[in-house]
Amino acid sequence: MLVYLSTIAAIFMGAAVFIIRLKAAKKPVTAKKIFLPPIFMSTGALMFIFPYFRVTPLEALEALVVGAVFSIVLIKTSKFEQREDGIYLKASKAFPFILIGLLAVRVIMKLVLSTTIDVGTLSGMFWILAFGMIVPWRSAMLLHFKKMEKNDSSRSAQLV
Repeated sequence: MLVYLSTIAAIFMGAAVFIIRLKAAKKPVTAKKIFLPPIFMSTGALMFIFPYFRVTPLEALEALVVGAVFSIVLIKTSKFEQREDGIYLKASKAFPFILIGLLAVRVIMKLVLSTTIDVGTLSGMFWILAFGMIVPWRSAMLLHFKKMEKNDSSRSAQLV
């Protein structure tokens, strides 16, 4: 029962991410907006204080690797564009499909793995997977943003 409730929660969270991402594309990006989500998410690591959520080193490694693989898709589809009033995250037509696909894979993995791994351990693994996905993705976004920002400032200096 708990697995199904967490699956429903994951679907709602995926929908929320989609809506937030659509709204964010209408405003200029800042470095702060890129790197704060992983910092906010890192507080979730406090779950590991409780033995119920702890994972073995092998389970943590597996979750990190899957998260890193998932992040590749997000890195490849996250592009910026320069406009006169700032740098914007370019809306990708593939993003809704990628988000739904990643969510579907996670839900299927959760349903399959919940038959052999207890819910607490599985929760810890999925938090590690999500963190292992967001950190490389946001790091790549920040590097790309800083590169564009540097190019913009050097171009502005040439105009003066």
